[in-house]
Order: sequence, then C-alpha cells, then structure tokens
Amino acid sequence: MTKPRPKHLNLFQIRLPLPGVISIMHRVFGATLFLVIPLLLYAMQLSLESPQSFDGLKSVMAHPLVKLVILGLVWAYLHHFCAGIRYLALDLDYGTELGPARASAKAVVAVSVALTLLIGMWLW
Repeated sequence: MTKPRPKHLNLFQIRLPLPGVISIMHRVFGATLFLVIPLLLYAMQLSLESPQSFDGLKSVMAHPLVKLVILGLVWAYLHHFCAGIRYLALDLDYGTELGPARASAKAVVAVSVALTLLIGMWLW
C-alpha cells in the first residue's frame, strides 16, 4: 500500500540534516560573494585613485557597522572555501558515509567560525 503524497508541504516543518544546511549555505554564500564583487572592485578603485580617496575609504572602513559587514563577508568566504574543500573530498569519495559526512559538516562550521573570530580579533 502506497503512502498518500502530501497536498501541502510546510517548509518550516522540514528539518534538514547539518550537511544539507551546509550545502544550502555554500550556495547562498557563493552567490552573495559573486554579487559583492563590483562593490569590492569599486573600493579597490577608490583606494588606488588618490591619497584623498584612500583616506576617505579608510575612514568609511573604520566605522563599526562596516567592520561588521566585512566580518560577515569574511565568514561567508571562509565558509564557502571550507565547504568547497569538503565537497572536493566528497567528489573523491572521501567521507561519503553518514558519520564522516556529518563530522565534516561540523568541521566546516567550526573551522570557518574559528578563522572568522581570529580575523575579527585582528580587524578590531
């Protein structure tokens, strides 16, 4: 006897395992980093344009809210990088079983957050 398919799928009740959450975050952070590229290129252009524009950019970057945004982008980059290494290992058939897959997903979160905290201490 087949189970009837649900008519209404409540996305808030679905609980993804940690590797699934890591996969979604990898994609979201990759898209975010891609969309931020023009802003970073503009900041680099300002820093190289003249000493006055460099000083202006330096004063904007000293604001705590801007530092927080930069720290968020650093975390996005580090998470995307660590998850990318994890996916390369999975493509090579390392850690594809359930236990190692969950452990590597936890390692991605731990390493990316630890490195972000180190960079955050240096930034502030």
